[in-house]
Amino acid sequence: MDLLQKLRSGQNVYGTCLTSPAAGWIQILKQAGLDFAFIDTEHISLDRVTTAKMCQMVQALDMTPIVRIPSPDPYLACQCIDGGAKGIIAPYLESVEQIRELVGATKFRPLKGEVLRRVLTGGQVLSAEMKAYTEHYNKGNLCIANIESVPAMEKLDELLSIPGLDAVFIGPHDLSVSLGLPEQYDHPEFEKAVQHIIHTTRNKGLSIAIHFSLEPERQVKWIKEGVNIVVHSSDRALFSQKLNADLRSIQNAVGDTRSGSHQPGAENLPVV
Repeated sequence: MDLLQKLRSGQNVYGTCLTSPAAGWIQILKQAGLDFAFIDTEHISLDRVTTAKMCQMVQALDMTPIVRIPSPDPYLACQCIDGGAKGIIAPYLESVEQIRELVGATKFRPLKGEVLRRVLTGGQVLSAEMKAYTEHYNKGNLCIANIESVPAMEKLDELLSIPGLDAVFIGPHDLSVSLGLPEQYDHPEFEKAVQHIIHTTRNKGLSIAIHFSLEPERQVKWIKEGVNIVVHSSDRALFSQKLNADLRSIQNAVGDTRSGSHQPGAENLPVV
């Protein structure tokens, strides 16, 4: 059963943000029993070749590679899928046209241009043969919209009504900034906004994710609210948190606390 089938059957799915292209890290994800790896090319300096290799390694271990592209560009989405991605997240979507183009790139490739535009807007109907071809060609692909701003929230119902969209990914950092509450993830207005996005998304029959590199209890809270794509932390954040905690424990035990150790923010790297 692929990731899309798991979501449609009502299952929660679990993953983490993968920043390292080293094969050993990907094996650790598999050993943890994760369903997918979230590869973020928006905030992490990964080129196209490296991203493709990571996607192929993730797939080889029977997990799903989900890539966030650096801009809402359908051509970038197609490139990532050609390289091995099975899910595409486009950042900062605020218009119906942006989401429609993302659907076209993930669900109707290799169609492009005017023909694709007419198909997406209802001006042209695919033949039975072409419909079967595109469905097979794009089987299992996930189309995920990053919702992370006040303007997107203001037209959320319209944005989430585009056929072919599978899920929403809440970007908590950018959402908090758009709300004028930078990194205030416990602020009542931030929590109200997240609840609104979750409930609207789930009422549309779509799946939803939120990414935090903070304590697991925060993930549990939002799963109980309706999140079913659990994106917990990242390889870099988890390594940092564990290393700092262990060193603090060792140094405290032997009275060897050093100035400059454990810089603020080392345990909690930015959420994206």
